[in-house]
Amino acid sequence: MTLLALVAALYALLLGGAGPAFAHAGLSGSDPADGAVLKTGPQYVTLTFTESVSFSDDSLRVLSPKNERVNPRPAQHADGKDATARVELAGKLPQGTYTVAWRVVSADGHPISGAFVFSIGQPSETAAVVATGSPDDTAVARLYGVFRYAAYSGLALLVGAAAFVLVCWPAAGAVRPVRRTLALGWVALTASTVALLLLRGPYEAAGPVTSAFDPAQLGRTVTGRPGAALIARLVLLALAAALLGRWARRPDAAGPGVRGRLTGGLLAAALTVTWAAAEHASAGIQVALAMPVAALHLLAMGVWLGGLVTLLILLRRRASDGREVPASAVGRFSALAFGAVAVLVGTGVYQSWRQVGSWEALSTTSYGKILLVKVAAVILVLWVASFSRRWTARLVHEAAPAAETMTAPATQTLAVPAAAERVRVPQTVGAPPPAARRDLDAASGEPAGDGPGDGTKPPLAEAGAYRRGLRRMVTAEAVLGVVVLVITTVLTGTQPSRAAAERTSAASAAQPQVKVVTVPFDMGTANHQGTVQITLTPGRVGENTVEAVVYTADGGLASVPELRLALTQDELGIGPLDARLTDRKGYWATYDLRLPMPGVWTLNVTVRTTDIDQVTVRDTVRITSVPG
Repeated sequence: MTLLALVAALYALLLGGAGPAFAHAGLSGSDPADGAVLKTGPQYVTLTFTESVSFSDDSLRVLSPKNERVNPRPAQHADGKDATARVELAGKLPQGTYTVAWRVVSADGHPISGAFVFSIGQPSETAAVVATGSPDDTAVARLYGVFRYAAYSGLALLVGAAAFVLVCWPAAGAVRPVRRTLALGWVALTASTVALLLLRGPYEAAGPVTSAFDPAQLGRTVTGRPGAALIARLVLLALAAALLGRWARRPDAAGPGVRGRLTGGLLAAALTVTWAAAEHASAGIQVALAMPVAALHLLAMGVWLGGLVTLLILLRRRASDGREVPASAVGRFSALAFGAVAVLVGTGVYQSWRQVGSWEALSTTSYGKILLVKVAAVILVLWVASFSRRWTARLVHEAAPAAETMTAPATQTLAVPAAAERVRVPQTVGAPPPAARRDLDAASGEPAGDGPGDGTKPPLAEAGAYRRGLRRMVTAEAVLGVVVLVITTVLTGTQPSRAAAERTSAASAAQPQVKVVTVPFDMGTANHQGTVQITLTPGRVGENTVEAVVYTADGGLASVPELRLALTQDELGIGPLDARLTDRKGYWATYDLRLPMPGVWTLNVTVRTTDIDQVTVRDTVRITSVPG
């Protein structure tokens, strides 16, 4: 009961931190906006994401045109909102273009990063340099990925070998190769978990490998959800080591008792939750359902793949004591593997729907394409598994008659009819009687019958052939299973299609929309012709930035003494609204033009080239509503 209470507490610890979100966060907005030109420097820079994020001291940096950091303090959540990150800027900032570089960790444990710029006064050249590569394209990220593969492999070996012992053949727990498989799975999973715990900090912060042993960084890791899941996994592995030690000390080959089987199953389920609580299942839609489904999917994978490896080891071994895995154990594993694969398919269909979201995403996103490869691999595995089940059925069918033939003389007395006693059978001098010959045939495995030309194959020879055929099919199935495991590991590190669509939508909404209108003018005299290019950002209802550049007829920049812009909405009778453009030494601009209604607006552009030469030209622009 103490063990059950401890495992339940670990479940509560991991499940309690899960909340609804979208796997892999995306930047949905910022203040200042990307590309914005401000009159004065802002007091804060605030980023808003599509889901809750966590960050370290260097997660958000604001760099001046000279590549100097201008946010003296680390980022904080704005107004306590978990989906935001805010930094305060230092004092009065000079004019120029500033770069905001950020790297945060989304709710499903994956780091994301990006950068954008804003300007104070007017844009300028900048010396700031930020990383533009993928967050996973670092030495630490690649090393972290290797240990993730090792962790999945260790789990499969540990869970699969234990399931084979607990369900299929308890006596296998006394077989040395099976014990080595259990030990290898435990060591691989424990070592990889320790490595993942140490590398988690530099993986999140894009730090060097040497920072893995930084006590402060390790302290931050263990307080986050991924770190807590790894700590819980180590605790469960310590309990598993104690349980395996008890099994190893059993003097008989009967295997664990009912209590040991229950405890082993509970530990295996709890181990899978440490993955579900810190990866894709912990973020997105239907989290309460997705997490147990993900844990069940992982558990079924371990039972099937690890059990296959264990069966293959037993089929290939030549035991010194002459014992082989009995056909009944093979039959029980066949039924167990069939159930595990059924669970894999069922839970996989749900997870695919949840993470992909649409048929189109299967061919247009990285996650969807990798998922199609996994589906093809699973279909191939099922095809090979069908042959394994056939060989298993034949082996089980032949094993029963063979066993009866071997045990019949010792377990029953054959009644000989009186008529048979009076039949005279001719035979070679010195040859054994027919009954004795039949007994020798059954014991030796030679063809039974009245003569060598009988052509009948003995049960033991049939069983040996079926065992070899089964061994070949299990080998192929195990190899393909490893391929499926590798693809699954790649999927867990890939942004789900549904999240990618949400991120793209959010980025599209956050990206300033620009309306550009080019208005030609002609005053009828030489050197008084050209165009005015007017840019409205974002070109929606509300506050807009307007920038206007005058070009000569040959495309060069033109300097004019005056440029005016007025906007009217003829359909609703609004305007004219004076944009109040000011000369910015090369272009004309205003940063607070407020447009109250959507629709088609008329631009009235007045260009004055000299004290007496001016012209007013018109064009239209469609102003859209603010996205809902």
